[in-house]
Amino acid sequence: MDATVARASRPVDLRDVTIGPGFWADRQAVNRDVTIPTVLDWCERTGRLAAFDLSWRPGDAKEPHVFWDSDVAKALEAACYSLTAHPDAALTRRVNALAERIASAQQPDGYLNTHFTVVEPNKRFTNLRDQHELYCAGHLIEAGLAHHAATGSDTLLAAVRRYADYLHDLFVTQGRPGYPGHEEIELALVKLYRATGERRYLELALHFLDARGQGESFFQAEARRRGEDPARHWGDDAYYQAHLPVRQQAGAVGHAVRAMYLYCAMADAAAETGDAALAEACRRLWRDVTQHKMYVTGGIGSTAKGEAFTTDYDLPNATAYAETCAAIGLFLFAQRMLELEPLAEYADVAERALYNGVLAGVSLDGRKFFYVNPLASDGGHRRQEWFGCSCCPPNIARLIASLGGYLYGLGNGVLTVHHYVAGEARVTVAGQAVRLVQQTQYPWKGRVGLTLRLGGQARFALQLRVPGWCRHWTLAVNGQPVRARPVDGYVRLERLWSDRDRVELDLTMPVERMLAHPQVSADLGQVALQRGPLVYCLEQADHRADVRTLALLTAARYEPRWDRRLGGGVVVLTGPGRAYSPAGWKGQLYRPYTQPSLRPARVRAAPYFAWDNRQGGPMRVWRPCL
Repeated sequence: MDATVARASRPVDLRDVTIGPGFWADRQAVNRDVTIPTVLDWCERTGRLAAFDLSWRPGDAKEPHVFWDSDVAKALEAACYSLTAHPDAALTRRVNALAERIASAQQPDGYLNTHFTVVEPNKRFTNLRDQHELYCAGHLIEAGLAHHAATGSDTLLAAVRRYADYLHDLFVTQGRPGYPGHEEIELALVKLYRATGERRYLELALHFLDARGQGESFFQAEARRRGEDPARHWGDDAYYQAHLPVRQQAGAVGHAVRAMYLYCAMADAAAETGDAALAEACRRLWRDVTQHKMYVTGGIGSTAKGEAFTTDYDLPNATAYAETCAAIGLFLFAQRMLELEPLAEYADVAERALYNGVLAGVSLDGRKFFYVNPLASDGGHRRQEWFGCSCCPPNIARLIASLGGYLYGLGNGVLTVHHYVAGEARVTVAGQAVRLVQQTQYPWKGRVGLTLRLGGQARFALQLRVPGWCRHWTLAVNGQPVRARPVDGYVRLERLWSDRDRVELDLTMPVERMLAHPQVSADLGQVALQRGPLVYCLEQADHRADVRTLALLTAARYEPRWDRRLGGGVVVLTGPGRAYSPAGWKGQLYRPYTQPSLRPARVRAAPYFAWDNRQGGPMRVWRPCL
C-alpha cells in the first residue's frame, strides 16, 4: 500500500457506560420492559425459536424461513445488551436458554442454519445471492459476542466460532467461490476478530470484501449453474453491490440495508489493516449517500422496488421507503467512520438518523413498529405489531439497548464526546482513571454539563462535538468562559484536569426552516421544521384544518413548548400558519391562476419520531412556506 490509515479512536465499552435519567433512559426502559419481551414473544409465537429444535418435517406448518435465524439472533443480541446495563435474573435465564437452544442446532461439522439443516439439507451455499445463509451467520456471530459479554458464558460464542472456522475452511482454505448477496457477516467477522484476536476471522472478512466485483459476476454464474435465468429477482449485480471491486465503488446503489452493512465492514477493515484505498472508498460512498440520497430524517433507500437507492435527489415523500433497518445501517456506518477520523459530520448524520429515521421505527409504548418510514401519509400508513419479514423490530431493539457504546470515543490521550446523553462513562485516559458524568436534557434542551471525577490530576484532551445544526454556542470550564474554535466540528480542551472540574456547553436550539437542494423536486418551495437534532411533522390529530392544505409562514415564530399529551411528554412547536381554502372550487379540478384563498390556521408540529401514536390521519414533514 502506498499510504495507510489508522483507527483514530475506539468506542468506550458498553459495560463502562451508564445512561442516566432523561430521554434515553426512558426509551431504554420501554425497550427493556416492553419491546425486547415483545420481540422475543413474537419470535416464539411465529415458530422462529422452535426452528432451532430442528423438529420441522415436510408438511408441517411454520417452515423455517431462510432469514428467521437472523431475527432470533438480533432479538437475543438486544436482550444481552440490555442485561449488560440492567442485570435481570429472569431475562438472564431466558437468554441463556435461548443461547443453548441455538447452539444445540449446530451440526457436527460446525454448520448452523435452521432452514438448510431441515428444509433443504442438500442446498447449502448453492444460492449465496438470495438465500441469506451468510447474512444469518453474521447475526449469529454478533449474538454470540453479545451473549458472552453479558453473561460470561461461552455457550453461543463457542458455537459461532466453530461456524466461523467452518466458513474459513470452506471459502479460504478450500477456495470455494462466493460471497454474500446480503452483506452482514463481514462486519460481524471483524467484531469476532477484535474480540478474540484470531486473525483468520479478519482474513475471512477481507476475503468476502475482496471477492466482490471481480471479473464475471459470481451471482450470474451461480444462477446459471442452478438452471435459472440470471436476471431472476433483481438480476443486476449493482443491487448487491457486486458491480465493481469495493475499492472502486463511488456511488451508493442497490439495496440500502445491504449497502450500509457492506460500508460498515469496509470501514472496519480499513481501520484494522490501514488500507487507505478502502478508507477513501468509504469517504466517496459516504459523500454520495449524505449529499445526494438521504432524507432530512436520515432515512435512506427511496424506493419500495428492491428497498433500494435510486438516482441523485430522487427523494419522494409519500412513497419513501426509508426502511428502519437502513437508517440503523446509516447510523452504524457513521459511527465506524468516526473511528477512522473524528469528523463531526459523521456524528451529525448519526444523530439525524438516530433521533428521526431510527426512533420513528418503534411506537412510544414500544409495542408497534414501522418497517417503512415515509415523510408524508394520507392516513393509510400505520404501525404494525409484527411483519412477515421482521428484520426491523429486533434491529431497533438492539440499537436502543446498545446505545451507550456509541456515545464516546477514546484514543491517543483524547476522550471525545460524540453524543449528548445523560449518564456517565468510566474510562482510562493517558493512564488515569476518569469518570465523566454528563448532565443534560438533550434533545429537548441544548445545555450540557460534564463533571470529571479523578483520583488526582491528569493531563489529557477532552473533545466536545458542536453539532452542525448549532449556529451559536458557549463554553465554560469551572464557570470561566472559554474561547475555542472547533476543528472538524469538535472543540478541544487540553489541560491539566482536577477532580470535580466542570465543563458547560450551551447549544442554542432555534427553530429552523430547513430547505432541500433545489433538485429535490419533491420538496421544491417547501420547508421542514427542525429544532436541535429533531425533525418535526404536522399530524392531523393536532389540527382542525386538513394538514395537506396547511402552509407555514416565513415571518412567524414557531415556539417550542413542553406537551405531556404525547408519550408522556415531548417538545412541540406551535405558531401561526395558513390553510388553503377550497372556496370557489366546487365542481372544478383545475382553473386559471388566481391569488389563492387562504385562511388563518394554527400549526402544532410534533417530533417526527412520535408520529402515528394516536388515531390515524394525514401527516406531512414538508410544507409550503409563505
